[in-house]
Amino acid sequence: MEFFRNPKIDWIRNKWYFVGLSLLLSGLGVASLLVKGGPRYGIDFRGGTMVHVKFRQAPQLDRLRAALDTQGLRNSTLQRYGAENSTEILVGLDLSSTSETDLEAGKQSIVNALRKEFGGGAKPSLNEASAASVVEQLSADEAVRNALSGDQIRQLAQSILEYRDTPPRSGLLGSFDEVRQVLGVTPQVVAALQNSFTLSDFAVRNVEIVGPKVGAALRKQALNATLLALASMLIYIAFRFEWIYGFAAVIATLHDVIVAVGFLSLFNQEITLTVIAALLTLVGFSVNDTIVVFDRVRENVRLMRRDSISDIVNLSVNQTLSRTALTSGLTFLSVLALLLFGGEVLRGFAFTLVVGILVGTYSSIAVASTLVASWQEYNNRDRRGGRVVAMERDQARARRAQAGAKVKA
Repeated sequence: MEFFRNPKIDWIRNKWYFVGLSLLLSGLGVASLLVKGGPRYGIDFRGGTMVHVKFRQAPQLDRLRAALDTQGLRNSTLQRYGAENSTEILVGLDLSSTSETDLEAGKQSIVNALRKEFGGGAKPSLNEASAASVVEQLSADEAVRNALSGDQIRQLAQSILEYRDTPPRSGLLGSFDEVRQVLGVTPQVVAALQNSFTLSDFAVRNVEIVGPKVGAALRKQALNATLLALASMLIYIAFRFEWIYGFAAVIATLHDVIVAVGFLSLFNQEITLTVIAALLTLVGFSVNDTIVVFDRVRENVRLMRRDSISDIVNLSVNQTLSRTALTSGLTFLSVLALLLFGGEVLRGFAFTLVVGILVGTYSSIAVASTLVASWQEYNNRDRRGGRVVAMERDQARARRAQAGAKVKA
């Protein structure tokens, strides 16, 4: 399958346009990073507490922020989880201490602020209850204890929580009557739940706590993984082709990573563990595409002994253009679907790959290939490794000498 039939694009001739575009994209990203004081790290790297809360109705962020301020959490961050009218909020508390107990206290302060503002009271909420607490409260009720055995109570408690956590409830029960739909729930069980629990207007869906040492270690490991990947590719490609090919591939891949991180900063996306995974995926994708072009260049160098390296690179890129468009296009459509329909959890991963695939495909053609051709021309080397320019220079000197001798004669 071919998208392009015999394209004759002169990529090397337009290399300065590519250089300008690459500098523009990289410059925008670097400028954004400098203005914002560096990347926006997720909780995985910066450390802190992140509480995922689902509300019955979409809360006003100003009201929620005021409630957190009453608990002394003025440095907390609020982010809607999903659509603009989503009822799910991410409450983040940045790391302000090196103590794990302080992080746990920060989580409890967030929960206390939510209970005070959005309801709760003395009794615990069934929307936040664990299986152990439900078993404990049901076992304490005489009517339930007389009707069910201990194993039956534990199984029933697990069934109630599974029902609570499945869509469309997703952790938020509206009334105790909803529990009647669970197999095995009797009026005595419902009465016991009403006596022991309440139903708040929110539910804490998930809590993440990352200590300072863990965050620092993850940042270091992520950087080491990226640098190790680049170094390994340099060694492999230099061994497989020539050192200039490996150098060009690493420069192109580094260009891709810089642009991708810059776009993450421009669009205010957090750098999390999934984003690091996407960057490493981008590294592999970009290098694979670059090697395909380099392999065709190597084949054509052996076949086209009378052509310049620029002509060989142009032909090689044009010959692989259909393959590049097909593979990159299908991959782009896949990650675009993840970005549009994958939800908030995959948003950073998909966004990084959407940007990365576009810029990675571009760099394989406009950065890596043109860099190889430019270096070979600058180094006065043709397909045989001879010194064509030097020979032409010597011939020109000889002609000038002959012309001078004729003038003197």
